Amino acid sequence: MQLRKFKSSKLTIFSRENHFRPRPISTLAVPCLENQQEREERQPITNHGFVSLQDHPNPEISCFYQKGFSQITREATGKALHGLCVKGLLSLGVFLYNTLINMYSRFGCAEAARHVFDEMRERNESSWNNMMSGLVGMGLYRETVGLFSEMLGFGVRPSGVLVASLMTGCGRSGFLVGEGVQVHGFAVKVGFLSDVFVGTSLLHFYGTYGFVLNARRLFEEMPNTNVVSWTSLMVGYLDNGNPLEVLNMYRNMRREDVDCNENTFATVITSCGLMENDLLGYQVLGHVVKFGLENNVSMSNSLISMFGNFGRVKEAQRVFDSMSERDTISWNSMISVYVRSGFCDGSLRCFHWMRNVHKEINTTTLSTLLSVCGSVDNLRWGRGIHGLVVKLGLHLDVCICNTLLGMYSEAGRSGDAEFVFQEMPEKDSITWNSLMVCYIQDGKCLDALKIFSNMLLKQKIVNYVSFTSAFAACSDPEFVIQGKIIQALAIVTGLHENLVVGNAILTMYAKSGMMVEAKKVFQMMPERNEVTWNAFIGGHAENGEPDEAVKAYKLIREKGLPVDYITIANVLGACSAPGNLLKHGMPIHAHIVLTGFESNKYVQNSLITMYAKCGDLNSSNYFFDGLANKNSVSWNAMIAANAHHGCGEEILKLISKMRCTGLELDQFSFSEGLAATAKLALLEEGQQLHGLAIKLGFASDLFVTNATMDMYGKCGEIDDVLRVSPEPMQRARMSWNILISVFARHGYFEKARETFHEMVKHVKPDRVTFVSLLSACSHGGLVEEGLAYYTAMTKEFGVPTGIEHCVCIIDLLGRSGRLSEAETFINKMPVPPHDLVWRSLLASCKIHRNLELAQKATERLLELNPSDDSAHVLYSNICATTGRWEDVENVRRQMGSNMIKKQPACSWVKLKDGVGSFGMGDKSHPQTLQIYSKLEELKKMIKEAGYVPDTSYALHDTDEEQKEQNLWDHSERVALAFGLINTPEGSTIRVFKNLRVCGDCHSVYKFISKLIRRRIILRDPYRFHHFSSGKCSCSDYW
Repeated sequence: MQLRKFKSSKLTIFSRENHFRPRPISTLAVPCLENQQEREERQPITNHGFVSLQDHPNPEISCFYQKGFSQITREATGKALHGLCVKGLLSLGVFLYNTLINMYSRFGCAEAARHVFDEMRERNESSWNNMMSGLVGMGLYRETVGLFSEMLGFGVRPSGVLVASLMTGCGRSGFLVGEGVQVHGFAVKVGFLSDVFVGTSLLHFYGTYGFVLNARRLFEEMPNTNVVSWTSLMVGYLDNGNPLEVLNMYRNMRREDVDCNENTFATVITSCGLMENDLLGYQVLGHVVKFGLENNVSMSNSLISMFGNFGRVKEAQRVFDSMSERDTISWNSMISVYVRSGFCDGSLRCFHWMRNVHKEINTTTLSTLLSVCGSVDNLRWGRGIHGLVVKLGLHLDVCICNTLLGMYSEAGRSGDAEFVFQEMPEKDSITWNSLMVCYIQDGKCLDALKIFSNMLLKQKIVNYVSFTSAFAACSDPEFVIQGKIIQALAIVTGLHENLVVGNAILTMYAKSGMMVEAKKVFQMMPERNEVTWNAFIGGHAENGEPDEAVKAYKLIREKGLPVDYITIANVLGACSAPGNLLKHGMPIHAHIVLTGFESNKYVQNSLITMYAKCGDLNSSNYFFDGLANKNSVSWNAMIAANAHHGCGEEILKLISKMRCTGLELDQFSFSEGLAATAKLALLEEGQQLHGLAIKLGFASDLFVTNATMDMYGKCGEIDDVLRVSPEPMQRARMSWNILISVFARHGYFEKARETFHEMVKHVKPDRVTFVSLLSACSHGGLVEEGLAYYTAMTKEFGVPTGIEHCVCIIDLLGRSGRLSEAETFINKMPVPPHDLVWRSLLASCKIHRNLELAQKATERLLELNPSDDSAHVLYSNICATTGRWEDVENVRRQMGSNMIKKQPACSWVKLKDGVGSFGMGDKSHPQTLQIYSKLEELKKMIKEAGYVPDTSYALHDTDEEQKEQNLWDHSERVALAFGLINTPEGSTIRVFKNLRVCGDCHSVYKFISKLIRRRIILRDPYRFHHFSSGKCSCSDYW
């Protein structure tokens, strides 16, 4: 067959002669076809043959016979040439077939590449290699393994290059662990370990999956190694968080006279930065200079990053300024230095300079900038960069979108993160993992597990990071079954031996309170690091096992293993009771001084917390006052110490001082401050903190939101609770619990039940939910409903019965007068009764004046704690209400002889300029005359309205007139009179009392609210009473 070439001024067209006029077959330049007039002017072909491409003006085509398809850069051109081959105008040999496979692989045309491969009548080693590497390059890792199996089935012996390519695919996949291990066995069997490329690919495979011990064992068995092998093992250590071993490898490498390349030095320099070892970093810098690489752009970039890790921004800037040539990585590295040092403004200035000077920016540039914009203060810049991403058309880039997910996740904006995720056309494993982390940080663990499930169902790449996140989502007793299932999946995939995954499993069991299982995981781990020991010690600390935590710490010291500040902080955290101070706390403190950890700011903060929890707040204050540089963590530690001791006023003072130092409050500061205002019922101070939280961008923070809801609830502002509460779809479990608790405290019992039934549509209730729900039923007299919820708690919702639930049921039965049932319930309780159980029963006996059962309950209470003042007081009151005054005197005499003092009653009213606090019959206030004059006025007013005093609440054996007078001396009445004098007409009066309000005072409040037409809110330790128009929210059942 002959071919004739026709020339034109624009392009060359090749035609194949046949019985008809010549017709165009294919064109290899633009435009594709000439116009009809030019086609008519062509000369007919008279000879048969093949196309000659040597004179073609496109150099990619003219070298076709020498280079095949390897030079083609446009898919259309490659397909046109392939079309000529299909038509028979070009002859395809094995070489050209191989380059065609490679071309389709480069363009991501997997089906076309495989079709060409399957059509080959003859294949050589390169054919298999090209097809294998093409599948790896396109991310088709399972297909790669299938092709290898097919190859062996044909009896073709693979080359070392092919095995290396296959191992690369197994490593990149993130899930082909077992297959990779099998290929390793095959390589050993056929003697490929002597091939340095195969050995290096195996090293990289094991390093990728975190099996560094296997990689090290393989390295030592390799007969031939080179600089790439050494570097590959070093990268494995670095990627798995062991920079120290990287430096040890580097020393061995130099000892064996193995020359380093740029990648080696880059790995070593990065390790020096991570270890923050500047001396070693400067030594390596000397080696770089010795090798003549100091002016190398790649080396300079690594040095910039190293100095950034040291926190030496000026040195990094000096290296950057001295560079005669900078690439995009140089600019990105400098921006990263500012980001790592927390200088958001500096990174943005550098970015602005980069855009003006260098012009070119890439996804890494924007990703680095976005990584520093996740804080509340910098989120506005992050949103601006997000806009730039869209403007530059990079919003479809997977890397950029993943960073955006991370930014919104760090900022607590799970809604924005979901939007980014949904809009992504392509998602990789990092994408899915990032959304999982976002949900976990936002407390949406169930949503995180759904993401993990979807990854499995959609056969997405599930790697050790995915499993680590999934285990983090299961770090709650509620999800322990799911955690065990995921652990089984990790074993099936072979990832359970990964150090990071093993640490995650250990942490999951420790946080779930399952230390027996955690210990089993710990003992079976083939490798342990500092994180492992820290998680193990921290687990014992969190689960109240100080002896076990200290035992593990001593074992670390005996083995000579390194410890860090986290180890010290964890073991100090185990000392959380007064009995631990002398036994463990102070000896550990002595060891801290000896080892030099006392200067570490994190250890200092842990010492503050440890002494406070062990009952020595003075020592905590001493350490805090001695700190030269107090950061927000130090202040928060001191705030938490005071919170532990119930020093609410001191917490608010510390927050004020903290702001005066120029430090901004964070989520913890706001949460503790709001909790303090809630406990002290300081509404105005709570409102101020809430306003500041909104100003600083914490309005959407989950912990701040919950603390704000709780504050408003405990200050009596239920409308503000509802206003602050997130929408039902966005509410976390704690938000639901607070809402139910608020409704219960304020007497809205049906609302509490409705909220519970709405809650179960969105999240699963926990033990706290049922405590609030059962409490609502108890205070509302909803006995049958409460018993039904108690049964459903374990049977329907799987929540184990706790002592707090039992106390609620006893209170529920006791308040309603079903005391015999309450006693029976105590005898059959699934948990042993303690003081709260008997105290609750005793309080019910007081309401219903059951002296016989009260005596039993009192005896049980005094057996548990002979100095319990509440037991004596409650029993004395019961005796008083039943007229047994001799028994009252006996109890009071016994209290005196045993030095047991009754907690005095106290009521207070908060005004703008201070707090008016009153005891029983208090006459120490400057306005005493006005107060008692007001009381007489109120007494006269309500008596005329029909009030009759119930003197059974007067607990002293006097005449009726004196009993009535004693009732009018009650602190809540004195406080109410003070409030009426000092508050504007028509405003709401808020009275707070430290003990339960008496029944007669409750009646007085109802009368007064009706006669003066004002709303009165009374809060005692158990609930709120909202008085209005002569009625109370409790419906006289409390």
